[in-house]
Amino acid sequence: MINRQISEGLALQASIDPVSQAAGTITTPWVSVYNFHNFLALISTGVLGASATVDAKIQQATDISGTGVKDVTGKAIAQIVKASGDNKQAMINLRPQELDTNNGFGFVRLSLTVGVAASLVGAYFFGGTPLFEPIKNANANPAINLGAASVVQIVA
Repeated sequence: MINRQISEGLALQASIDPVSQAAGTITTPWVSVYNFHNFLALISTGVLGASATVDAKIQQATDISGTGVKDVTGKAIAQIVKASGDNKQAMINLRPQELDTNNGFGFVRLSLTVGVAASLVGAYFFGGTPLFEPIKNANANPAINLGAASVVQIVA
């Protein structure tokens, strides 16, 4: 599939748009894992506040409203700190079979926590290797919507 665009197999599912985030936690909306074989969370820092820290993890739930929310084991980054963390990125890979599927967990979100001081952060949560290709975002074709409505352009 050498002629396939990477955007045909990778879709933005949710984001934490770049923001000066005060100390506290911000999360993406819940995303169903049923349309993709794998996921990627991309966390990005800008300039961190004095002594700030950034933590990120993937959480799971049994429905889109977050019922039974709990962390996915092993799906958290090592803490990013001000001393070495300005303008850095971190990634977390996830496969649906890493969830507690025996107990009905099929929804995920990214949780990002800024500690100590306001910091510039952003994050993107992608679904990859879809069950149905090519992926179309909600603006391009609502009938085959596997991508976020916030994506306004895909240039091939």
